[in-house]
Amino acid sequence: MTPPARAFWLSSPGEGEIREVTLPVPAEGEVLVRALYSGVSRGTETLVFRGGVPESQHATMRAPFQEGDFPAPVKYGYLSVGEVEQGPADLVGSTVFCLYPHQTRYVVPVGAVTRVPAGVPAERAVLAGTVETAVNALWDAAPLIGDRIAVVGGGMVGCSVAALLARFPGVRVQLVDADPARAKTAEALGVEFALPRDARGECDLVVHASATEQGLTRSLELLSAEGTVIELSWYGDRPVTLPLGEAFHSRRLVIRSSQVGTVSPARPGRTYADRLALALELLADPALDALVTGESAFEELPQVLPRLASGEIPALCHRVRYGTSA
Repeated sequence: MTPPARAFWLSSPGEGEIREVTLPVPAEGEVLVRALYSGVSRGTETLVFRGGVPESQHATMRAPFQEGDFPAPVKYGYLSVGEVEQGPADLVGSTVFCLYPHQTRYVVPVGAVTRVPAGVPAERAVLAGTVETAVNALWDAAPLIGDRIAVVGGGMVGCSVAALLARFPGVRVQLVDADPARAKTAEALGVEFALPRDARGECDLVVHASATEQGLTRSLELLSAEGTVIELSWYGDRPVTLPLGEAFHSRRLVIRSSQVGTVSPARPGRTYADRLALALELLADPALDALVTGESAFEELPQVLPRLASGEIPALCHRVRYGTSA
C-alpha cells in the first residue's frame, strides 16, 4: 500500500484547491517521493493561474507531469524537492529534485529524479529549474571575457542569470529593474543595480527577462552596435510592440530567443540531465538564497497563489513547505 497524497489543482482561472490523490504502488524502475519543498515560479505559474496561456501554446507549455489541460482544471508546477521513500536501494533516503507539480507525495520513473548534491540544502534546491533556465540562456548567449552586459528584469530568471554572470571573469554586469527594492537582491548576488533610466549603455549583450515591451525596448537602447538581446521573457497571450525602425537596422542589432524547453544548440552533445545536474551543482552558492523571498505551507496554496498572481505578495521564488508526514 502507498500512503495517501494531496495535490494542488487550478480548478478554474484564478481559483485553486487541494485534492486527494490515490498513488499507484511503485513498480520496478520507479520511486515514491515524499515532498519536502516546492517552488512557485511567479512569472510562469501566475500566468497559468490567471488562465493566460494562449491556445496555440497549450502543448508547448505542458509541464512534464502535468495533469488536466489549460486553462483549467489543471495540476501544474515543476520545482519539487523531496526524499525518496521507496525505490532502488541506492536512492532510498536521498534528497532529489523533480519537475513535478505541488503534491505531497508522488510516484515517478527513476530517470525523472536528480539527486541533490550533498552541499546543496533542500530548501535551496527548489531553484534548480530556474537556474537551469539561466544556464541554457548563457549557453545561448555565449558571453565572452570582458563583455559589457545588462540583465533587464530582476525577476526569478533575470536574477539567476545575473548571479551566474557575476562569476564570469572580467565582465561588467548590471541588473536593471524598475523596482528599487531589487537593489538589495542585486547586492546579495554580487552585481551592480540600476533603474532603467540610469542603466549603462554600450552593452555587448543584454539578457531581457522583464516580460514587458518597455523592458525589451530599453534592452535595445542599451546595446552597442551589432549587440545582441537574448529574449527570455514569456508574454503569454499579450502582443508586444517594438521600435524596429530608427537605428535598429543601421546598428545591426540582434534579438534572439532562448527557451529552456530545448537544450541550447550551442552545446551539442549535452542532455537535459546534464544541464539540470549542472544547475544543481551551481546551487552550492549560498548567495542564491536571495532568490527565495517568501515561504508558506502547502495547505495555504489556495489562498497564497491569488495573492502572488495579483502582486499583493511580491516574490521572486515563493517556497512551499510540506509537513514531516506530507
